[in-house]
Amino acid sequence: MSAAAFSCENGRVTVKTEPAKKAAQPNLRLRITATAETIVRKGHPWVFAQSVRSQNRPGATGELAVIFDRADRFLAIGLYDAESPIRVRILHAGKPRAIDPGWWREQAGAAFARRNGLFDAQTTGFRLINGENDGWPGLVLDQYDSTRVLKLYSTAWLPRLAEMARLLEGENRLVLRLSRNIQKEAHDEFGLDDGTILHGDPLDGPVVFLESGLRFEADVLRGQKTGFFLDQRENRRNVETLSKDRSVLNLFSYSGGFSLYAARGGAGRVCSLDISEHALAAARRNFALNQEHPAVARCRHETIQTDAFQWLRQNTWERFDMVVLDPPSLAKKELEKTDAMAAYTKLIEASLARVNPRGILVAASCSAHISAGEFFGLARDAARQSGRKFDELRTTGQPPDHAATFAEGEYLKCIYFSLSD
Repeated sequence: MSAAAFSCENGRVTVKTEPAKKAAQPNLRLRITATAETIVRKGHPWVFAQSVRSQNRPGATGELAVIFDRADRFLAIGLYDAESPIRVRILHAGKPRAIDPGWWREQAGAAFARRNGLFDAQTTGFRLINGENDGWPGLVLDQYDSTRVLKLYSTAWLPRLAEMARLLEGENRLVLRLSRNIQKEAHDEFGLDDGTILHGDPLDGPVVFLESGLRFEADVLRGQKTGFFLDQRENRRNVETLSKDRSVLNLFSYSGGFSLYAARGGAGRVCSLDISEHALAAARRNFALNQEHPAVARCRHETIQTDAFQWLRQNTWERFDMVVLDPPSLAKKELEKTDAMAAYTKLIEASLARVNPRGILVAASCSAHISAGEFFGLARDAARQSGRKFDELRTTGQPPDHAATFAEGEYLKCIYFSLSD
């Protein structure tokens, strides 16, 4: 394929393509272990380095790798990543298929079609492509009003970025976000930085979008994820329905998503607590954007900049009618799982102690290495250990625009407790 080059002038990135200078090589052909063959046949999108038994030549990151089974039959094709433990990210399995521009257009169209009918004009922020779960391993695409944000989690996409940008740019603006582990290579090899605008006009601030009729800022250039936590939309809606006449504490509040929904739901007082003043300032701006809603205008919104772990240990006297506990991932690696489960248990125990009689605790986890069953189990154990009478109102998973098709893709879970005393 062509090599992509990027140049920046007056805040806009220009994509140029040049013919690849290397002579054509035979297709990269891999054979994998019997166990890995079975896993790929079942639809898993990753082949790990230790599962590769042989290959016909060294592979270059970003090229297509064709995987054959033990009988020398086509098994799958995917993006090769020479340096990653995930050596091949599967694009297609089953019968042989050319991965050409037409195939990429079909893949994008299919992902977009899955979102048809999910949102009305009152919600203009949502996920268009959810990585492996939509057949785009290591790539997500989010929409914020007329701005799209393309986030890459693998260097395997960088050689193909020019082609993908043209396909996914939409009508207005396309912003590139890069996971931390690929930022150096993106800069050194391709001249790309996190927050680069690939298409459209420069940005001088956050993008404003609608969610359930509420206005929110999305810091698409520097914010966490792609600028906002779109995956908690349904849980925010649930919190709104439970908030009338309550005082609400939003721990790890970030830019105040749960806080604003609680306010519109009729909460008399909402406290947003986060370690980042930058995030809290965004929360205050989000409240200011929604003063036309009478309930939001009436609500007393407070912000506290502090570490939530420390605050829960020290401020043992203050109680709320609802506590929302939505910390960042506490287990980003499998090795961190045991400590993370202990930390979640402590957080839930401390949060339960801050809930008034007849109050509600909403506890969420976005740690993919902790399953829903494990998280719900430790939450129930913590509730029983508290000695308080409680009812479990519901458990939730990921919203439909973030639907998961394999186990590692199921990262979000949330449980709701109603306390009797």
